[in-house]
Amino acid sequence: MKRTGSPNLPERGLAADRTPLALQCKQACAASNPRTGCAVQVAREARPSPFSRQMDRSSRLLTFAVLSTMTASAWAANVSSTSRAVDDKYNHLKTLQADFREIYRGTGTERTESGTLLLKKPGKMRWEYRSPKEKLFVSDGKDVWFWVPGERQVRRSQLKRLEDLRSPIGFLLGKAKLEKELRGLSEALDVAPLERGDEVLRGVPRALADRVSGVMLEITPDDWIRRIVIEEVDGSVTEYRFSNQKADAEIPDERFRFQAPPGVEVIEGELGQ
Repeated sequence: MKRTGSPNLPERGLAADRTPLALQCKQACAASNPRTGCAVQVAREARPSPFSRQMDRSSRLLTFAVLSTMTASAWAANVSSTSRAVDDKYNHLKTLQADFREIYRGTGTERTESGTLLLKKPGKMRWEYRSPKEKLFVSDGKDVWFWVPGERQVRRSQLKRLEDLRSPIGFLLGKAKLEKELRGLSEALDVAPLERGDEVLRGVPRALADRVSGVMLEITPDDWIRRIVIEEVDGSVTEYRFSNQKADAEIPDERFRFQAPPGVEVIEGELGQ
């Protein structure tokens, strides 16, 4: 018997399968878009709407904001961790001995000096300059003396009244609180460290605010301060580099006292450099 079907539906079976599916789709697209066919129709359907473009832009901005916040939080946490580690290291020291190099840049000049630094808790310090010439900057925690051997005068001042860039370094032992003393303490990502692996921090000191505009500290992986860079409001920069640091060496108190040699006049007031 001959199989017949509905005149409005394609007949099922082998005859219906002879037309490829791709051709059927092409014919259907041509029927709906006689002029342009499938390509334009598909392109129109794939083109994002203004709303979807706005949502995609907003999503990217949100992702950027979240990543920026996470990065800033990670940096802040790292700075706090580093500063606390430095505080803990120096606050547990009784004495510190180190070689230093002092570099001054300003007013068209550059000066480099070097010597040995001795620190002892509380607030005692002794800067022995050896090159290019000898001079001495010493404090017993109350008074500060500055003397150049061979000169007929020595200068003395009270430490609490002294506005000298070296004086705050004397209080590193026992009173180090970097985040408290330096406002806006953060990583100085634009500054290359002297040694690979060191971290450089930057902040604005609360002390000497009328003279100093910023301080940078270079911290070693084992929490030593390798370098201190002090930027003054007049544009000059004083840099201290420390090496051969020795913790808790035996240093007698006599090293932090000064007795003016016979014939040397004591002058009260500001100290020299």
